[in-house]
Amino acid sequence: MNPATNAQASLGPPVAGRWDLRLWGLLSVLAGNMLIDAIEVSAMIVALPSTGRDLGLPPTGSQWLITGFAVGFGGLTLFGGRLVELLGRRRVYLCALLGFAAASLAGAVSDEPVVLVAARVLKGFFAALTAPTGLAIIASAFPPGRDRDRAVSVYAFFGGAGFTAGLILSGLLTTVGWRWTFVFPAPVVLVLFAFAARLVPGDRPVPKAPRHFGVGGALALTGALLCLVQGIVSVPRHGWTDVRTTGPLGLAVLLTAALVAAERTAPRPLIRGRLLRNRTLVRSMAGAAALNGVNLGLLLILTTRLQDGLGWSPLRTALAFLPASAPLAVTALFSRRLIARYGTARLIALGALGPAAGGALCLRHPVPGSYVTDVLPTMLLLGAGFVLAFPALNTQATSRLTAVDRPAGVGLYQSAVQISAAVVPALAAALTAGRSDDRPALWLVTAVSLAGVVAGVRGLRARPGRTETPSTGE
Repeated sequence: MNPATNAQASLGPPVAGRWDLRLWGLLSVLAGNMLIDAIEVSAMIVALPSTGRDLGLPPTGSQWLITGFAVGFGGLTLFGGRLVELLGRRRVYLCALLGFAAASLAGAVSDEPVVLVAARVLKGFFAALTAPTGLAIIASAFPPGRDRDRAVSVYAFFGGAGFTAGLILSGLLTTVGWRWTFVFPAPVVLVLFAFAARLVPGDRPVPKAPRHFGVGGALALTGALLCLVQGIVSVPRHGWTDVRTTGPLGLAVLLTAALVAAERTAPRPLIRGRLLRNRTLVRSMAGAAALNGVNLGLLLILTTRLQDGLGWSPLRTALAFLPASAPLAVTALFSRRLIARYGTARLIALGALGPAAGGALCLRHPVPGSYVTDVLPTMLLLGAGFVLAFPALNTQATSRLTAVDRPAGVGLYQSAVQISAAVVPALAAALTAGRSDDRPALWLVTAVSLAGVVAGVRGLRARPGRTETPSTGE
């Protein structure tokens, strides 16, 4: 009996209220992998200055180690969803785990910046396969209702804790050597793979869909993002009129046009047009993109200033950032109660004010003199914004989607979040390159956060007083 059949037979039909050892093991594997995926989002933030100095990279070059992961995640999320649909959850999930481990090892042993960035892009792609697939596996393996909600809450908790864990681990490992931030996920993921091969159930038979993978659209979107980021970070060094700037930016425009053409003529487009007409989804995408972009943009600005400008160690910098990330991990298990009581619209609007206020506070003292007065308030406001708004945005995004549209809608939402994570830090790095004054970059992230405030206010006006309950993924 092959592992897929064995796992499915051993799991048997889920029974409400009864989790056997294999179900607990399955949830542990999925949550552990979600933890690693989330760690990767923050792992390079505090390691960035050390990596840049060691490789001789300016901020506009080293920022690729952050934005590369986001490009892979955001550009290929929709394509990853199509792969899962056509090839099956189990097969894609296991292959993605192996690919993630291989990319981690490749980045750890290379001195070539191109290889390091390619490894980060690939890790982003593999994370785009495992993160949503893990949630889909939970939906199929756990009974609907309280059991599934408990499993999803644990999964979300590990996702929320991952960003915090990534900061701490990166701070500790970079003290020894920045390469450890690349290599440490590999053995962990290989252990998870060994258990996943036994525990992840095979897919139940479904009618075969037309095998259109949408490779052209996926490559066009990813290529457009890569060219856009390269064009942005070329401006400080080469100016707006140099071909090394205009070339990538022009190619980004052409690839975007190719994406639109490919999607219009595709028998099964990756981006469904009707989803872009869903105002609730689009508003959620805008709010979540602003929140994530501002968070990573501010942390990029501050980590460079604290380490290169003030001589802070990576570990000290990581600890300084904890108030921005730890609150979400602590409150992840209670977010559903908060949403049920106050509704998504009010939480999103209130949470969007936190990053905006945090960015404005940083503008008072672009070069921090005191952590307590110049950095900590901004970190606390960022943390409060995530606690209030991020789970509510995730819930609101799918609240008006049918069961048929939900997977594609979630993929589109996640793409928007990660695209912002690529573009905003790239803009921040470009605006800080060669400058002793971070105000232009801080004005940028403040403006992006205000766009999130506008999206939150529009949500209040769209459905005043309405309470949206969280989806259980059924």
